[in-house]
Amino acid sequence: MTAIEIDRDLAALLRSRFAGQPQFVLQEADALQVDWHALAAARGARLRLIGNLPYNISTPLLFRVLAAADAIRDMHFMLQREVVDRIVAVPGSKAYGRLTVMLAPWVSAARLLEVSAAAFRPVPKVASSVVRLTVRDGVADWALSPLYARVVAAAFGQRRKTLRNALHAYLTAQQIAAAGIDPGARAETLGAAQFGALAQAAAAVLH
Repeated sequence: MTAIEIDRDLAALLRSRFAGQPQFVLQEADALQVDWHALAAARGARLRLIGNLPYNISTPLLFRVLAAADAIRDMHFMLQREVVDRIVAVPGSKAYGRLTVMLAPWVSAARLLEVSAAAFRPVPKVASSVVRLTVRDGVADWALSPLYARVVAAAFGQRRKTLRNALHAYLTAQQIAAAGIDPGARAETLGAAQFGALAQAAAAVLH
């Protein structure tokens, strides 16, 4: 097991507690800067990540990890409950949004358990959940295009706007309809593959 810890006091505690155990390796580093491909190569296998992520960097860390998705098998993370709500949300639900759609092409997500705020000392103001993210075997081409992220961001920029209005910088209402999507629909009603169709349509227009 490789542990990654940026806090020097906690790193010292881990180093002391697991001294003499050759299977334990400590990296005193920032998880946002870790080279996951290099770590997987050193271990000779795709990684299984487990962690209680710092809530203030959980989203950027998720995307940093997913940039190396081919080096990762799965992830088990404790996150703020509202973040897990968004990750596992389905189209049409209140929690469904940009984070859901951006993660969907890369991972399948399952909420495993809830963790009460009372489990921590001091007691925080938020509750937590543990989620399992299993990396998909393959990612569609539309999810790899930078236009996918841009289209998703534009669509969710103002949730109450219809796609016709939210995506006017990329597609006309007729072009949206030609992609098989109602231009009068709102972003929260679309699945990831439908956003992929819009991204492909936008790419065709730009080229």
